[in-house]
Amino acid sequence: MPLSISSVIFDFDGLIIDSETPLFDIWASIYARHGATLAMDHWQHALGTQGGFDPFEHLSTTLAKTVDRETLAAFVRDEHWRLCGDQPLLPGVRERLGEARALSLRLAVASSSPSAWVQPWLERHDLIPFFDAVCTRDDVERVKPAPDLFLLAAERLRVEPAACVVFEDSPNGLHAAHAAGMKSVAIPNGLTRGLPMPAPHLVLDSMADMTMADILARLDQVDR
Repeated sequence: MPLSISSVIFDFDGLIIDSETPLFDIWASIYARHGATLAMDHWQHALGTQGGFDPFEHLSTTLAKTVDRETLAAFVRDEHWRLCGDQPLLPGVRERLGEARALSLRLAVASSSPSAWVQPWLERHDLIPFFDAVCTRDDVERVKPAPDLFLLAAERLRVEPAACVVFEDSPNGLHAAHAAGMKSVAIPNGLTRGLPMPAPHLVLDSMADMTMADILARLDQVDR
């Protein structure tokens, strides 16, 4: 195991479970019901962050009329919870977490989503025991692409940022990892695969593609 890496920080949405595709599908169907189209050129700014794209405002502008934000927000929230209940862990997640623990690595989640969203899913999938820290948007003033979440995770893990590797699926997350001075592994999902990934140290199609030991060995080569 590379001595330079002692901790692994995982994004949540789109990396541990695919909660991003259901949310996009919900909004795409809402747009379609109004005779409009939700383009990925717009939606990509919502991925891995908060406030990067406001679909309520955008839909209102597209339709040239105000939409009922309160009613629509309640529908989207309830549908998102329902659809994500059917989502399994993404391939390789549990295996890589187990291997990381066996390698005595310290582990954290760092998510731009609120704790009220992240914590229940970690509990539902019995992942809480794997993590030494869970950092969410409730804990910082700025979410990704700012580095605050990753720096907080390193602080809570009691390690230097340079000793961390970040697993991410979105450009916003990778920008945050780089700004924090951490290595990064990009694992794009169905929504983010077509987006430009800002210079990750390693790109995998799936977390199931490579063992944690092999991932760390590959990252070790980056320093040479």
